[in-house]
Amino acid sequence: MLKTMLGSAVIALGVVGPVMPQERIRISSAWGEVTADLADNEAAKSLAQMLPLTIDMSDHFRQEKTGNLPSSLPELPRQRDFSVGTLGLWSSDHFVIYYRTGRVPSPGIIVLGKVAGDVSIFDRPGSVTVTLEAVD
Repeated sequence: MLKTMLGSAVIALGVVGPVMPQERIRISSAWGEVTADLADNEAAKSLAQMLPLTIDMSDHFRQEKTGNLPSSLPELPRQRDFSVGTLGLWSSDHFVIYYRTGRVPSPGIIVLGKVAGDVSIFDRPGSVTVTLEAVD
């Protein structure tokens, strides 16, 4: 009985894995400021190591702001669907903030995180410069 309970506990801990603190960043611009929680993946960790970072972003399809990173992030599995507030990576160095819900063509995006604030500050035509920095 005890052996079965210990085995179950080991299996349960293996499935859950270690608890890791969520990396939070601030995204600020002349239009306002939001915070975002980064995903727990290698691409998001690489993005966090680049901070602080300033990115010139332009509007794309009235659903997202896009801009180039100074270097590529690791390649990971991609998805095609996104929701309001998704932070993504289109190509290896193309950062995206989605302010609407939608779907992208193949190969899709690598999810880097999710905006915790009101991402509608970016829901306007035109370009904007954003600064990404770690939140203490």
